[in-house]
Amino acid sequence: MRIGIAGLGRMGEAIGLRLIECGHELWVWNRTADKTKPLIDAGAKLAASPAALAVDVDTIITIVTNADAIAAIYDGAQGVLAADLQGKLVIEMSTVQPHDEIALAAKISSKNAAFVECPVGGTTGPARLGKLLGLAGGSDADVARARPLLDQMCRRVAHVGPVGSGASMKLAINLPLLVAYQALGEAFVLCRHLGMNTTALMELFADTSGAPNILKARGPAIASALAGEPPGPPAFDIDSIRKDLRTMLAEAQRRGAELPLVERTLGIFDDAAREGWGDRDGSQLPAYWPRRQPV
Repeated sequence: MRIGIAGLGRMGEAIGLRLIECGHELWVWNRTADKTKPLIDAGAKLAASPAALAVDVDTIITIVTNADAIAAIYDGAQGVLAADLQGKLVIEMSTVQPHDEIALAAKISSKNAAFVECPVGGTTGPARLGKLLGLAGGSDADVARARPLLDQMCRRVAHVGPVGSGASMKLAINLPLLVAYQALGEAFVLCRHLGMNTTALMELFADTSGAPNILKARGPAIASALAGEPPGPPAFDIDSIRKDLRTMLAEAQRRGAELPLVERTLGIFDDAAREGWGDRDGSQLPAYWPRRQPV
């Protein structure tokens, strides 16, 4: 299949490499051109603009930071919407508010193209292995058309409803994870005086009723952070987490609701970013709050 990807952050790059390994022809575009190099080196072709990318392919995938970045790719004289999209498939995978996906879907539909939103759960490691969790929103027909490709990227694809539903579900599944990072840090404050090895401590936490699922995959990294070891390269960094928390609050406000846990957690993570933690992986977050508390 001829596929184009616009938006080559860590996730976009990982998904692109996965699709090349699956045998697809890939075209790529990114606002910062140097981020295309790993995929070009792997055999992808460079498109001059989002519009040019859309012309060359049958399926367009976008995965970017926020609604402004989506607009930068789709709108304007060189945007995806400037191309002839008749009969093409667009898969939008960013973590944004539902109304942003609904608005984009209407624009794509007016160009006689199919649209599926599919934000994903998981980080770059699962993305490289095709083990993401896909949260698809769209019509039955459009999701069925996209499913063979989504199945190559995801261990599971859940069709959760019409366009907008995937965005809602992505915010919902991320919320407990991000609050759990802070909860682990607070729990450590209560037991660090025992002097337990942090790896053993995380293994014990993982065997409890309140254990967050993240301990299965990131327990060793969290243990290293609690032990004060140097951080490794980020997969889902703290600045990106802050953006997701702000998106949750904006969506709740739009619905007339409050999210007090999210609001307080965001404030703490904002403090961490101001102290230079913004580019660290989320697994470092449980180590931040204990540093602010007396031993």
